Amino acid sequence: MGEKLLSVENISKDFGPVRVLFGIDFAVYPGEVHALIGENGAGKSTLVKIISGYHQQTEGNIYLEGEEVHFSDIAEGEDQGIVMIHQELNLAPDLTVEENIFLGQEKKKGWLLDKQQMIADVKSILKELNCDVSPNQRIKGLSISNQQMVEIAKAVRKEAKVIIMDEPTSSLTSEEVKVLFELIRKLQEENVGIIFISHKLDEVKEIADRVTILRDGEHVRTGSVENFSEDQMANLMVGRELKDMYPEKPVFEKEEVALEVKNLSVPDYVESASFKLQKNEILGFAGLVGAGRTELMEGLVGLKKRTSGEIHKYGEKIEINNYIDAVKNNIAYLSEDRKGKTLLTNKKLTINLTLLALEKFAKPFIDNERELEAYIGAAEKFEIQAPNYNVTADKLSGGNQQKLGVAKLMEIEPEIIIFDEPTRGIDVGTKQQMYDFIKNLVTEEDKSCIVVSSELQEIIGLCTRVVVMCNGRVAGIVSGEDINEETIMQYATGLKGVI
Repeated sequence: MGEKLLSVENISKDFGPVRVLFGIDFAVYPGEVHALIGENGAGKSTLVKIISGYHQQTEGNIYLEGEEVHFSDIAEGEDQGIVMIHQELNLAPDLTVEENIFLGQEKKKGWLLDKQQMIADVKSILKELNCDVSPNQRIKGLSISNQQMVEIAKAVRKEAKVIIMDEPTSSLTSEEVKVLFELIRKLQEENVGIIFISHKLDEVKEIADRVTILRDGEHVRTGSVENFSEDQMANLMVGRELKDMYPEKPVFEKEEVALEVKNLSVPDYVESASFKLQKNEILGFAGLVGAGRTELMEGLVGLKKRTSGEIHKYGEKIEINNYIDAVKNNIAYLSEDRKGKTLLTNKKLTINLTLLALEKFAKPFIDNERELEAYIGAAEKFEIQAPNYNVTADKLSGGNQQKLGVAKLMEIEPEIIIFDEPTRGIDVGTKQQMYDFIKNLVTEEDKSCIVVSSELQEIIGLCTRVVVMCNGRVAGIVSGEDINEETIMQYATGLKGVI
């Protein structure tokens, strides 16, 4: 395969007394896509943060084009040609697209900023990515998928030798994924090395040349991706055989409506949406990105303003004008944006856990011992892996952040739980845990659940009925044998009529 573009040898990393990486060897060749996979907490993000300069290794060496390199921070790594696209979006929400893409590396004409040239460059990059946003739009006004494309545009602009992509497709539509893969192939032709981290093993099979599997901070195996099936990769990641990913669907003894939404409208997003959630049901919401699923849920729980709509819980009309009203009515919502809307990532785990249920822990002052007791119980129940309870939420892996977010919701003892993209960015083992947990909520704990997901197999495998949205409207509701990819996509794309 020729000379290595990037290699790390015997890399180990300690955080205090805890060793999280154990003598990892890893290499990328020019024009290669090398996938790095493993469960959440396996050490993937730590390894690439060391490669990019965000962390420094405790032991081991890094070589770039045959020369040993030492990066004290990300800026030094980028100066040497190693650019990272972060899993958690690293954008300034109040700045424009153009300002984010050139932040810290602005072009100048004399003493002044060359805004005209920077905007022209951004337009060119966004066109290559088929991303229909204006360089002058502010980040906070963009969808999560468009924000992800801006992150990718930042990396492309820097003309890197090695690009690290940490879950780059987690927020993208299938069409946007195709565009990204076309871009990756162009970068390969230019001899750029790509480190591709993903929990979507079908994407690993499609785009990667080689794959390295980590487990518990240790190297398990490296080889050509052609030599691994998706099942083999999944089994090597978790150290056990994964069978029956989805639990058996719940069966209703009697029909009782837990939640009914009538003619709910959210300006610019949702028009007159109506649906019913049965007690002890897992109700799925499917549709293409931009169909209005998330906005419907945010309108329901008071996070977005609605202009019409009635909400009934067990037959009684309830008023929800903000999220506090939703919580008081025992309705909980897990946002698709765990960093921006679910967790306070710079706060301790105990604070995050109890935030929605503070009155349980304040009489009138916060009882820190009861908070800690609650966290210890939640960590055991949800298998939250953390160095200790004093760390902040941003120190957790994506999967453990998601578990903490779910545990936080459970503290308010909800009757109805809405999960928006519950498995985005988490590994196959944790996905299976999440599916079992949602099933147990409706079968063992007498709850009723809504699951919004862009993964059709997740919707098909988990849900008893599926509401399909198209262009802000409920296009159809399917059940039984009609819960299949073909029928759902016919409604999602408008081939079947709006009801």
